[in-house]
Amino acid sequence: MKSRTRLFLTCLSLFIFVACDDEPDSNARGSRGGGAIKVVTARVEMQALVDEIQALGTANANESVEIRSRVTSLVERVAFEEGQIVKAGQLLIELESSEIVAGLALAEAALSESMSLYKRNESLSNTQAISASNLEQLLASVRVNEALVLAAQARLAITRIRAPFSGRIGLRRVSPGSFVDSSTVITTLDDVTSIKLDFSVPEMFVTVVKEGMLILARSIVYPDRVFKGRVASIDTRLDPVSRAVLVRAIIPNADGALKPGMFMTVDLQRDRGDVLVVPEQAIVPEGTTQYVFVVTNDVVEKRAVILGRRIPGFVVIREGLVAGESIVTEGTGKVRQDSRVEVIGQTSGTESNADF
Repeated sequence: MKSRTRLFLTCLSLFIFVACDDEPDSNARGSRGGGAIKVVTARVEMQALVDEIQALGTANANESVEIRSRVTSLVERVAFEEGQIVKAGQLLIELESSEIVAGLALAEAALSESMSLYKRNESLSNTQAISASNLEQLLASVRVNEALVLAAQARLAITRIRAPFSGRIGLRRVSPGSFVDSSTVITTLDDVTSIKLDFSVPEMFVTVVKEGMLILARSIVYPDRVFKGRVASIDTRLDPVSRAVLVRAIIPNADGALKPGMFMTVDLQRDRGDVLVVPEQAIVPEGTTQYVFVVTNDVVEKRAVILGRRIPGFVVIREGLVAGESIVTEGTGKVRQDSRVEVIGQTSGTESNADF
C-alpha cells in the first residue's frame, strides 16, 4: 500500500512539473519573436522651457515726493491745479516774503557801500596813503557783504516752491493765507510715466531672478490686462525673518492706468531655450541609473539617460535621446532589451496641459 502511494505522488509531481514547464512566457516569446508585446509610445520632442515664479508686489511711483515748505511763512499764492501735469522747475507755491525781500535790499546796500569804499582806498594804495592791512580789511568786508546778499537771495528763492521733477500734482492741502512750516504737507507730486513694482522672491529662487528678466504683472482693477516689465534691480540682502529678497521691476505706464499703492501679482519668466522633454512615466530607474525603452522598427532598446529638471508630469532629458525617437510610456514593466513590440498608441512627448 505504501509503495502504491509513493508511486502515485511521484507521477503527480512529474505531471505538475511538465505542466508548469509548458506554461508560455509572454516576455520570452516577445523576445524570441513569438507574440509582440503591446505598448504605448511617445515621440521625443524639443520644447521651449520657461521658468515661472509668482509673487505679490506693490506698485510705487517712479518718483514721488511730498511738497513742503523749508521756511515758516504764509501762503501768498497757489500756482497749480489738483491733478495737473507739471514740468520740472515749474512754480507751485509763493510764500509771503516781504521781510526776506527787505533783508535782501539791506544786504545789497551794505555790499554796495563796502565795494565803493574798497575801490576808493584801492586807488590810494599806490601812493601808500593806506596800509595794506587796512585795504585787506576793506576787501574782507566786501566778501562778507557778498555772502550776506547770497544768503538773502537763497532765503527768497525758497519762498518760491517749485516742482523738483515732472509729474502729476495730487490734492491741494493748503489755501492762500494758510500758515505753513516744514511739517506741513502742501501737496504731493508723482511721476507715474513708469511704475516701480517691488516684490519679494523666496531664497530658493535668488539664482533664477536676474536683472533684465521679463515679468508679467496683473491687478484686480484690470482683470483682463497684463502689464509687462523688466527686473531693474535686486536688493543686496535677504530679509532674515522671511528669507526673501526684495526685487524691483520697472513697468511702463504711459496711459497712467497703474496708481502708486496698487496691489499686484507678478509672474517672472526666464527662457531656458529648447530642451528635450518626455513623460515622467517613461523613466525606468535601476539603482542610480535612469533608463528609457526606445522603440525602433518594433524592437526595444534599453538606453541609459541623464535627467534634467522635472516639470509636473514630465522630465527634461539632458543626454541619451534625440528628437524624433519613440519611447515606451505604457508597458515598461513588460519589455526587455530586444523585445518585439506592437505599438497600439502613440502620443506627442509633450501632449499635456502642463505649462512649460
